[in-house]
Amino acid sequence: MAVSIEPKSDHFDLTAAEAVHTNLSIPALVEHALRKGEGELASNGAFVTRTGKYTGRTPRDKHVVREPSTEKDIWWEGNQEFDPVRFDAMKAKVNDFIRGRELYVVDAFGGADPRHRISARFIVQKAWHAMFAKTLLIRPSPDELKTFDPQWTVIDVCDYLANPEVDGTQSEAFILLNFAQRLVMIGGTAYAGEMKKSIFTILNYLLPLKGILSMHCSANVGEKGDTALFFGLSGTGKTTLSADPDRSLVGDDEHGWTDAGVFNFEGGCYAKCIRLSKENEPQIWNAIRFGSVLENVIVDDNRVPDYDDGSITENTRCTYPVEFIESAVIPSIAGHPKNVLFLTADAFGVLPPISLLDERQAMNQFLLGYTAKVAGTEAGVTEPSATFSACFGSPFLPLPPKVYAKMLGEKMRRHGARVWLVNTGWSGGPYGVGERMDLPHTRAMVKAALNGDLDRVEFRPDPVFGFSVPQTCPGVPPQVLNPRDTWKDANAYDKKAAELRAMFDEQIRKFD
Repeated sequence: MAVSIEPKSDHFDLTAAEAVHTNLSIPALVEHALRKGEGELASNGAFVTRTGKYTGRTPRDKHVVREPSTEKDIWWEGNQEFDPVRFDAMKAKVNDFIRGRELYVVDAFGGADPRHRISARFIVQKAWHAMFAKTLLIRPSPDELKTFDPQWTVIDVCDYLANPEVDGTQSEAFILLNFAQRLVMIGGTAYAGEMKKSIFTILNYLLPLKGILSMHCSANVGEKGDTALFFGLSGTGKTTLSADPDRSLVGDDEHGWTDAGVFNFEGGCYAKCIRLSKENEPQIWNAIRFGSVLENVIVDDNRVPDYDDGSITENTRCTYPVEFIESAVIPSIAGHPKNVLFLTADAFGVLPPISLLDERQAMNQFLLGYTAKVAGTEAGVTEPSATFSACFGSPFLPLPPKVYAKMLGEKMRRHGARVWLVNTGWSGGPYGVGERMDLPHTRAMVKAALNGDLDRVEFRPDPVFGFSVPQTCPGVPPQVLNPRDTWKDANAYDKKAAELRAMFDEQIRKFD
């Protein structure tokens, strides 16, 4: 694969705006956001805002411009194409839209490793969007800002609504990525995560072309310098489990794996807040303070956040700088991983809570990217349903999934990384019958895997999935480790496990 992209960042006439505020500090941005009525301060100092109609990403509205320099590389089965003529027409409309408006510019880096980072300029309507970008990306030093040369531009005009019949979009919302112009345009949605994932998508294209594996995972490091990676879709515990008081956080969501080790793409964290508690997630709890942003979290009359209230959305979020996590690794660079954990929230209640995978099983599970949706989380979902997202990040893969899977396998073999499958979902029965895995038990299993305690115990193959399952684990009742033993009706377990195994086999055949 080859790519030839010329840097270009002067896409829009900012002189026509009413005001352009460039690289303001967080306190200044908070003042602007409060003045403009974009939200309020919570009792813990965090800025609280709402994202409006869209409380999560809208993958159907994400498009990649089909143009000669990249079209042969793009995985078009997983990416919606967009016409370059319509893209330029939309750019002209966005340029007209920003005339006479107050705008905010944030310059930031994507990638903690200076050898492999990209520079990006964010142009946004909302002051709190500028806070988000400043918090989530890597903040340049004062000297770096003096000579900052943006290779990419991300413009977020959340109040601009597209006309699908004219503009060629799926709805009024749009996320349009043009690799040739090094430009991302976002509109019609105020959900800030679209900006974050646009940078991730860009790096997911550029880095593999350089032999660097880009990954949708969190990472931390133990006292002995052992790095661990945590892969998992939203709701599987990726951020929670990597924020470990006994280990140092590298990053909570996006990383690259080079010949020297791993590095974080971001300078902050984007944690789910629903049912957050100080007891179970103390590091995240303590990171929510002035300088962080709470999205769609309900606060009471005294502005105290109620993290149990999901009346707006279950996808409540908080963003904060990674240094708000005690003992975070700064800069966010670490050595080669010794352990890789695939996290899944199995709502069928049949996967072991932890198991060791051989190379073939590991590559299959990586390509599957399995978790499950449960009733109540999405309209129309009345019972558990399997969800598969290749490489645990299908919406962000510009290249075919096997490109990433092949690179992961090569790096695992070269550096001797072990791969574990961890079920953070249900046990004792499916969703609605069984219970969610006890978080202290999951933490104990993860700890035992990372510190080598499981190296000294007996393993047995799971009779349905074939994974190697430890028979004992410090701090975990033995019956918890074998899911069939937790069901009252063993025959019902066998039937449900066979159903999920059949889904796995059918899905993996699609890659063959």
